[in-house]
Amino acid sequence: MTFGDRVMMLAGWALACACAIASPGAALAQRLDATPRTVVMTAFDPEFDALVGAVADPHAYAVNGTQFVAGTLEGKPILLMKSGVSVVNAAMTTQLVLDRFAVRRIVFSGIAGGVDPALAIGDVVVPDAWGQYLEASFARATPNGWQPPEGIVGAPPPWRFIYPRGTKVTRADGTVRRLFTIPADPALVALARKVVPGLTLSACVDISGHPQCLPRAPRIDVGGTGVTAGIFADNAEFREYLFTAWHARVLDMESASVIQVAYTNDVPAIVFRSLSDLAGGDADANRMVTFEHLASVNSARVVRAFLAALPD
Repeated sequence: MTFGDRVMMLAGWALACACAIASPGAALAQRLDATPRTVVMTAFDPEFDALVGAVADPHAYAVNGTQFVAGTLEGKPILLMKSGVSVVNAAMTTQLVLDRFAVRRIVFSGIAGGVDPALAIGDVVVPDAWGQYLEASFARATPNGWQPPEGIVGAPPPWRFIYPRGTKVTRADGTVRRLFTIPADPALVALARKVVPGLTLSACVDISGHPQCLPRAPRIDVGGTGVTAGIFADNAEFREYLFTAWHARVLDMESASVIQVAYTNDVPAIVFRSLSDLAGGDADANRMVTFEHLASVNSARVVRAFLAALPD
């Protein structure tokens, strides 16, 4: 065998190995549906259940265990899905849906904990920006107080030893910025300001035949900041910190990661969240279990009205 023959043989082996490695990945990246759709994302069952029954002409897909329902909702082509709870699940499934479907925009419908004292359980909030409050440095204790490993210009104030450091975000055009909050799509937020404030929301929920009603009718508010971390937050002191330092109105476990992935991919995204509890501000105990159904229904109602107003 000549030297040239050996080179050709090795090149053939390399090509065969490359094809064997690339083929599964190429299959994973295959588009499953070519219709441009609005992704209607929820985190978990109560939020999903509040919407799935209204989807017309449903067609189900499954990728890596994540279920997708394609169809129409309020006359618009949509893809309904669950992100899974928490930031890693939400980021992973957001990129998954962008890779596998023709996504026009992302609209998130879910529940949240209320941070702004002006808000109450059942209210729906549509923040125009989202931050990750535990993208942070834990400072060391010194005789002179807490000492973070680095100083970050423009960071929100710390909470004890937790010093916010923001997130470096790379966009599709290659630009890299350190951001403490990432904007929801301005055009979608502007549309929400027009179409959702006058809607009527549910104030009562039936629990095993015993109705429980809120002390006031829920309201819809567009604007302000939402915050996200992989934490179920139910602490009054930390809630006050988030309101004061971050000017946060609501907190949850998914939205900021969804907004970041959408922002990086240059896909419009907006989040609707209805309060199921007050994140530690409840008088005696957290109310999420009691009001998660009512909050899911209220968010779904606002999202459906928003979908109806989207351009064809």
